[in-house]
Amino acid sequence: MPATFGYTIQEWREQASQGLPHLAQLLHTHLAAIDRQDTAWITLATPQQLDEQLSTLQTLSPSLPLWGVPFAIKDNIDVAGWPTSAACPAAIVTPTQDAEVVARLKAAGAIVIGKTNLDQYATGLVGTRSPYGAVCNSFDSAYISGGSSSGSASVLARGLVAFSLGTDTAGSGRIPAGFNNIVGLKPTKGWLSARGVIPACRLNDTISLFALTVAEAYHVATIAGGYDEQEAYSRQPLQKAPAQFRTQPIFAIPDTLNFFGDSHAERAWQKAVEALQLSGAQLEPIDFSPFQQLAEQLYAGPWVAERTAAIGEMIDQPEKMDPVVYQVIRQGLQYSAVDAYRAEYLRAELSRQIQQTLLPFDALIVPTSPTIHRLAAMPDDPIGLNSQLGFYTNFTNLADLSALALPAPFRDDGLPAGITLLAGAWHDRALAEFGCRWQKQLALPLGATSQPYPHSAAGLPPSPDHVRVAVVGAHLTGMPLNYQLTTRNAVFIEETQTAENYRLFALLNGPIKKPGLLRSDSGKAIIVELWDIPLARFGEFVAEIPAPLGIGSLTLRDGRIVKGFICEPAELTDALEITAFGGWRHWLTAQEEK
Repeated sequence: MPATFGYTIQEWREQASQGLPHLAQLLHTHLAAIDRQDTAWITLATPQQLDEQLSTLQTLSPSLPLWGVPFAIKDNIDVAGWPTSAACPAAIVTPTQDAEVVARLKAAGAIVIGKTNLDQYATGLVGTRSPYGAVCNSFDSAYISGGSSSGSASVLARGLVAFSLGTDTAGSGRIPAGFNNIVGLKPTKGWLSARGVIPACRLNDTISLFALTVAEAYHVATIAGGYDEQEAYSRQPLQKAPAQFRTQPIFAIPDTLNFFGDSHAERAWQKAVEALQLSGAQLEPIDFSPFQQLAEQLYAGPWVAERTAAIGEMIDQPEKMDPVVYQVIRQGLQYSAVDAYRAEYLRAELSRQIQQTLLPFDALIVPTSPTIHRLAAMPDDPIGLNSQLGFYTNFTNLADLSALALPAPFRDDGLPAGITLLAGAWHDRALAEFGCRWQKQLALPLGATSQPYPHSAAGLPPSPDHVRVAVVGAHLTGMPLNYQLTTRNAVFIEETQTAENYRLFALLNGPIKKPGLLRSDSGKAIIVELWDIPLARFGEFVAEIPAPLGIGSLTLRDGRIVKGFICEPAELTDALEITAFGGWRHWLTAQEEK
């Protein structure tokens, strides 16, 4: 097996930094070593197609974030000049334009290595419903890979690409992640454009991402994502969600859990719970019945008609479809428009109930899947066994939640298991930040590559959607005005100090004692707290700051420059200088001891 199998994005970037000739030779060797009979692939790049992309790469700056990085694409997502099948040979089309996300990734320098197998029309969570063959689990070929994004998960888990694209309607970007020990990021609906994607359920589809590390999955999402004015369901981010969870997060977990008799899965979940508690997380059971009720709507009611609408005239050609997929999708013909409206009203009610339930928590944590099945078992009960897998996934897009599937402690039988974090729309970054901490804590090998988790792996970069603010007095943790931060989803980052050239004063007028911070030629380092506040809430926060205080730029001891509280010098004439105490808390403590 070539050394390139198992490279992360960072490792491919290091190879690319050696120049285009080196990269070209490496990619051709890599492509030639991939088995073209592997059922995880539907279409692999030809040497000519690779050369065409390398030629385009010459026109792009090597400093681009994905320059020379190979990736795979689920075959219901368009690549210009490549066939798109959705795993239905009778419906193959050859688009002339890339899907929007593919175009963005190519513009960042990424190289398409191939298009991957899936449950036909993205209808299934098993990875077996394809005329191109079933995709095996990357750890044990007797077991399913999970679907519908089966091929994309498999080739990523085995290190054949650095990242891959899937889609997720009912869990298709999460179940395969859990079964193959990889990261599956299911973004907020509308963050990644669905233009150029053959839909399963257009109202509930999202493009999803597989990667070996959380940081790389989120990195790719920030490149691929963004508002697309040509896509009717694309959305602008609210920019009101927190940048990360609390240092000791409070997570909801289901009050009752169903593993369908799979004791290995149940014990793996218990090990994950113990690891979460060890990390400092607090776990609180919640009533899971609204989530279950909503999950059941996706296939057991009129919502299945959206799949019927998506495949168009193919519904009249059952002989050209996978029989199980046809059996599922044809159910949509029995529902009326009245049924559909009633289903939407129920979805909205349950969704609101779910979102209200989750408000006190950083996120909900569930097993990614309650069980796993052998390939040999699937023909006996293809629909029933498939439905078990969606127990903890089907409600997610109906409730407009973001989700992140993470590797977790393995089962006793040696198969991977996973957990999934779910939070409100646009909480993707907060999920990813915790995911980075979780992955570092467990330090599991990457996918099925046997490569160790890189302990030097970087976390997430500072968020462009949040403002880092230094607070020095009444807004500190536990102080009277701290609520002005916490009620706006601001998150505590760290305690640190200013540079040495600041003076601190106590403003004693008014109902609440406040500090005044002044940059000066003399002074000392003053203790401050750094908080990240959502960009969309920053203006509200500043509007509540009374004169003579304001917000300016502060220099920290390590040279960083952040926003922070400053005071008009003219108002400090009658204030009490307390610089010698080095911080507001120290001065308050000294007053109490008098």
